[in-house]
Amino acid sequence: MDNPVDLDLELNETEAVPVARHIHPVFVLVPLAVVILLAAIFGIQLVRRGQTQPTEGAAPPFSLTTFDGETYTLEKLRGKIAVVNFWASWCGPCRAEAPELQKAWEKYRDKGVVLLGVAYTDTERQARAFIAEFKQTYPNGLDIGTKISTDYRIRGVPETFFIDRNGKIVRFFMEPLNLSMISSVLDKMLAEG
Repeated sequence: MDNPVDLDLELNETEAVPVARHIHPVFVLVPLAVVILLAAIFGIQLVRRGQTQPTEGAAPPFSLTTFDGETYTLEKLRGKIAVVNFWASWCGPCRAEAPELQKAWEKYRDKGVVLLGVAYTDTERQARAFIAEFKQTYPNGLDIGTKISTDYRIRGVPETFFIDRNGKIVRFFMEPLNLSMISSVLDKMLAEG
């Protein structure tokens, strides 16, 4: 009987040495480029997740078309104080806040203050029902494609930004507001001119 080691040696001695094959660079570079691109995309998303909402400085520009068909932009609001409130019909805390925002609108609308409601991830039908339920008369519109909420990096609702006459964020709240909270910020902003 032959020794298995001897057989392997015999086979190895009689086999031809494999010839190294040339791999075309495209087969290496394309998958590498795809991996790098995916890593960059995921990296950018992770960085964005780590960012918080802007709480001071220039407010991100936006364009909001209301349910009444009027378009508001940050540029058109220059010279006025803007209160930008992100809300949703499915949000419990937003329901508690809604009457307070309406009271604030009634108190400050003739003093150079514009209150804008931005419906976040909502349907038009549900948003309109919410507005009707709470008898809101201030401008409201859908955040189509969540463009505005993405630019403002909101993490949930309700969130509210107070923007001065020069387009700078003065105050940010990540909680439901009441009339007292709103008044304390707006009275100070109005006093500062």
